[in-house]
Amino acid sequence: MNQGKIDVLLGLQWGDEGKGKVVDVLTPKYDVIARFQGGPNAGHTLEFEGQKYVLRSIPSGIFQGGKLNIIGNGVVLAPDLFMDEAKALEESGHELKSRLHISRKAHLIMPTHRVLDAAYESAKGKSKVGTTGKGIGPTYTDKVSRNGLRVGDIFEDFEKKYAEHKARHEQILQSMNYAYDITEVESKWLEGIEYLRNFKIVDSEHEINLLLKEGKTILCEGAQGTMLDVDFGSYPFVTSSNTICAGACSGLGIGPNKIGDVYGIMKAYCTRVGAGPFPTELFDDTGALIRQLGHEYGAVTGRERRCGWIDLVALKYAIMVNGVTQLIMMKSDVLDGFDTIKACVAYRQNGNEIDYFPYNIEDNIEPVYKEFKGWKTDMTRFTDESQFPEAFNQYVEFLENELETPIRIISIGPDRAQTIIRK
Repeated sequence: MNQGKIDVLLGLQWGDEGKGKVVDVLTPKYDVIARFQGGPNAGHTLEFEGQKYVLRSIPSGIFQGGKLNIIGNGVVLAPDLFMDEAKALEESGHELKSRLHISRKAHLIMPTHRVLDAAYESAKGKSKVGTTGKGIGPTYTDKVSRNGLRVGDIFEDFEKKYAEHKARHEQILQSMNYAYDITEVESKWLEGIEYLRNFKIVDSEHEINLLLKEGKTILCEGAQGTMLDVDFGSYPFVTSSNTICAGACSGLGIGPNKIGDVYGIMKAYCTRVGAGPFPTELFDDTGALIRQLGHEYGAVTGRERRCGWIDLVALKYAIMVNGVTQLIMMKSDVLDGFDTIKACVAYRQNGNEIDYFPYNIEDNIEPVYKEFKGWKTDMTRFTDESQFPEAFNQYVEFLENELETPIRIISIGPDRAQTIIRK
C-alpha cells in the first residue's frame, strides 16, 4: 500500500501573507486540507468568480468540491463565530456537513474568554499586545494550564462542565473589578454549540493517520505567520500557538517523518497588524501607498496594517525554523508602479551589522537595504512567467539566491486565476 504524504503551508512573516488563496490554488493536488492551529483571529481571504470570501476557522479547501476538510486539535473554536461562518458558506451554495470534520480535542473559546481577553489587555495599559479580542490567548492559557473545555465535552455532561469553567472565569474577572455583560453573546454561543453537534466530530489524529495509510495526500494549513509564533516570533508580541511547521505535528497528531514539502508564503514586501517590533516599517508616503495599493486592512478586524519593505533577515530565520522547501511570493503586483524597490539584507544594531535574527528586535535595530530598479509594468494580466519584465526577474533571482530556496509560485493579483506557477 502506498503511504500518503503530508505537505505544510504556512506564513513566513507577521501573518496576512495570502495563505487562503494559495491553499485554494493548491487544493486540487490534495485529497484533504487540515487546519492545525489558531482561531477566528485569523482571516483567510479568497476571491474567485467575482465573489469574495473570508474564512476564519474553516479550512480554505472547502471551495473545492469533493475534498475533505479537517479542523485539528490545535485549533481553538468559537461555536457562535463558526456557526455564522458556516451558515454564510452554506447559503452561498457550499455544502459543509459532509466535507468538514472537527477534532473532538479542539478547545472551545467561551464567551468569558473574550471578556478575559479585553480585561487583560486593558490592564496592560501602554504595554498592550494588540490582540484581536477574540479570546484566543485566554483559551490557549486554559489549555496549557489544564483547565480547558473541548469540543468532545459537548456530548458529555456539558452543562455542568460549562458552568464550572464559567464560574472560574467570573471569579478572575471579579478580582479584576472588570464590568461586563455576556447575556446576548452567551445566548448565541449556546446556539452555536447546538449547531456544532450537527457536524462530524472525530478523533482527528486517528483519522489523519488512517488517511495516510490509505495513500491520501494531505495539505496542512497554518494561520497567522512564523514571526507570530509563541516560541520563535517577536515575543511577547505574538499569538498564543505554534504557527511554525512543528505546530502541524502537535496540532494534528502526525509524526515529523510524515512531512514532505513545506511551502513558505511571503509577500513581495512586508506587513504587520497590532503592536510589536517591525524593523522595515515605513512611516512615509511609500508605506501609505503600499497600504493603499495592497488593500492592507485586516480581513477579520479591518485594522490598518503597518507596511514596509521585505525583510530578508527575518525571512531567512523563518525558512530555517520551518525547514521550508518552496517559497510562494504574494502581491508582487502591488510593487508594479514603484521606481525603486528595497530589500532589507542586514540589521545595524548598536553600531554592528548583523545578518541574523536577534533575541531582541525591539531596540536599536536599523535595516540595511539593497535597492533595485522597479519594473514599472502592470503584471496583473500576465498568464506565464515568460511575460515577466527583466527587472522583476532580477528581483526574484536575488531573493532566491539570498534565501537559498526556490520561489515556485508568484501571485500577481487577488483572484485565483492571477497565479503564476513557475517551471
